[in-house]
Amino acid sequence: MSPSAPPSALRLRGLPKVSLPASSSSPPSARFPHHLSMSASSSRRPPPLAATAAAAGTGSGASPSLLAADPGHRDAVLLAARGAMANCLGETSLHLAVPGLRLAAKGKVRDVYESGEHLVLVTTDRQSAFDRVLASIPFKGQVLNETSLWWFDRTRHITPNAVVSSPDKNVTIAKRCSVFPVEFVVRGYVTGSTDTSLWTVYNKGARNYCGNVLRDGMVKNQKLSANILTPTTKAADHDVPVTPEEIINSGLMSKEDFDEARSKALSLFAYGQEVALENGLILVDTKYEFGKTADGTIMLIDEVHTPDSSRYWIADSYEERFSSGLEPENVDKEFLRLWFKNNCNPYEDAVLPEAPEELVCELAWRYIFLFETITNTKFEIPKTQEPIHERISRNVAQALQNL
Repeated sequence: MSPSAPPSALRLRGLPKVSLPASSSSPPSARFPHHLSMSASSSRRPPPLAATAAAAGTGSGASPSLLAADPGHRDAVLLAARGAMANCLGETSLHLAVPGLRLAAKGKVRDVYESGEHLVLVTTDRQSAFDRVLASIPFKGQVLNETSLWWFDRTRHITPNAVVSSPDKNVTIAKRCSVFPVEFVVRGYVTGSTDTSLWTVYNKGARNYCGNVLRDGMVKNQKLSANILTPTTKAADHDVPVTPEEIINSGLMSKEDFDEARSKALSLFAYGQEVALENGLILVDTKYEFGKTADGTIMLIDEVHTPDSSRYWIADSYEERFSSGLEPENVDKEFLRLWFKNNCNPYEDAVLPEAPEELVCELAWRYIFLFETITNTKFEIPKTQEPIHERISRNVAQALQNL
């Protein structure tokens, strides 16, 4: 978690009009009996960004995309997202509303508060990339929090975690621990668009990255022969790739702790890939964070396999699109990253263009699609327009009283 949050993107005039890159999902069977019923619009929409590319690259005989399986459900989610644009959780100040809370850190997405032996992690709707905040995405905080809780519960056979409870859709109460200053990034494919992504550094000629020897002749989006670990640590305002030797020699972690955390990270990723594939998805890469308790237990913290920390592709179309030289169908924020790279310099420009509403709502849909596809549960859209901050403050105050 970054200790500070960069300034949000500001609006600039004169941006080109952007068409909505639509996509859809077939909703899994609902386990939430009281989820919001949303009627679908009958209006026709532009074809999905991924589906359009697939049609151009594979012809009319291509199989329909998993993303385009249920236009009605997608339309309903987009409608709800547009209605929630004004009620996103961009900033929090729970320390002013809940007695006994102290603000510990503001990350790019999560705000962390301290209460005795516990941490209160509030997942906001802030969207970050390129080491800065780009926009606020409706329902994003809820999606990330509930996705992580689902994975935390199902990876206990691999590693203990810090979760104590979740008193609100956007909140996790966790055990305090000493956080290792290393992010364990695990990759299964040569891909990405950021400065530290594997494809970027490989395309520039790197053949040894974070201690991993990379063979010549690989192309973008190619599957690696084995999953690799490419750790990073924090500089002033960005992630810095490091080798295992640098981590140990600089004292960031002991060799024993690093070896245990590396083993956990690779096992978590392999399990995540297995679960994703069972649900028609490829878990391409992700990052994990670990902490150590006073008794020496190494625990998984922060988030697990969310669309923010992970890259997901549609499995059924990957081979065909890769063979045709097309980008995989992605179910993450990559398309928003690419929009910013095409419309500004997100690393150097002091002020960024505002993300178009169509893309913001599309990302909200893709996050919900991923949650429903992985968990086989229906995402529960908030039924009221109660300000999220007020709801969180009330629920957290009550939960802390009962700890």
